[in-house]
Amino acid sequence: MKYQLRCKKCGRVIGDFSAWLRQDQQCSCGSGYAEVEYLVPQHMPGETPATKSYQDYYFDILPLERRDSIVSIGEGLVPIERWDNLERYALRKGVECRVYIYRNDMNGGSGSFKDISAALAASVLKEHGVKEYCLASTGNAGVAFATYLAQAGIRFTEFAPNCIDPASVEAIRKTGQPVVISKGGYGAAKQEAAEYHKQRHVLISGGNTDPLRIESKRLLVFECLRQIGQLPTVYMQAVAGGTSPLALEKGYRDLVQSAICPGARLPRMILVQQDECDPMVRAWEWAEANGFPDGWEQRYEALPDIHTRIGILTAANPGNYPLVAPLVRRTGGTFLRVSEADLPQYGHEMEQSRGLLLGPASMVCYSGFFQAVDSGFIRNGDVVLLNTGEGCDRAGWFREEVAQCH
Repeated sequence: MKYQLRCKKCGRVIGDFSAWLRQDQQCSCGSGYAEVEYLVPQHMPGETPATKSYQDYYFDILPLERRDSIVSIGEGLVPIERWDNLERYALRKGVECRVYIYRNDMNGGSGSFKDISAALAASVLKEHGVKEYCLASTGNAGVAFATYLAQAGIRFTEFAPNCIDPASVEAIRKTGQPVVISKGGYGAAKQEAAEYHKQRHVLISGGNTDPLRIESKRLLVFECLRQIGQLPTVYMQAVAGGTSPLALEKGYRDLVQSAICPGARLPRMILVQQDECDPMVRAWEWAEANGFPDGWEQRYEALPDIHTRIGILTAANPGNYPLVAPLVRRTGGTFLRVSEADLPQYGHEMEQSRGLLLGPASMVCYSGFFQAVDSGFIRNGDVVLLNTGEGCDRAGWFREEVAQCH
């Protein structure tokens, strides 16, 4: 066995994913938060990948025992591009930096940053004989999991909020997997998924701290070393649940512990939300205004009413904030708010400068870069990595609004 799972609460070694899944993804102490520990040395694969599958390339440092378990549609090994238009903007503001974009829209599955999580989940579930799975999702995760689990021959049921984009529903149904659309929002969809899991004994996604999601997304730090030869000093993304920041921290610990990069330091994390759904930003602003008092990370509120049109960023209850916010503070980072109404104009700017258009969640991160520069969060000498979310294929409304900009 090349890995084991250890409970983050009590420290107990649980075993491999077979044991974890048999225990309904819970430790005997009741915690559902476990982390993968590798029993073999972590290393950077030395050859240029001949495959587009990150699972094949990084197989030795993933929680898979057999290569024939791999379910892949060419995801993971996507370009990290240097974008000079953003560098020029920063330079006009007196900041000299390098800016890179991790192009999740170029994933081979559904074209979103959920593909690598869904691919590893499908592979591990296939390896351990799981036949059925369910998940509550606002869109991207549902499409990705439906796509990859269909490839693995695993029945998948998506529980979606009433605000889900119709294009996402259509994309899921095209895979042959069912969608249950709630009469309520994301919270209601999560409750319905949990009830389905309980009543029918169907395995359910472990959520934002699911070790399958963490292990796949942590490989971004390895890709930075492979593609640009160094680690970023600033990391930016649009945030809803907050899995990726936790995965990034896990990846850095793996680099240090394996001696691949013993002096690796976490980048300053700048996490961005749109003003129509910004519970983490609000909680952070309160903590900052009050000097981060004891227990500050536990003070957050669910938004009772949200009006965002970006369905995949509709996490009104920021349940992962107590884990993510201390990490942001430890890195010297921050949370930023951007205007949702301004996103089409930023999309127009992207089309003019780059000749492409990403989806609205990606544009939250993109527009956040400009605000980060203007607010002094980007400094001379920084190496900035923007982890964009998705392409524009399932956001026709956004493309239409960008086309109306001049």
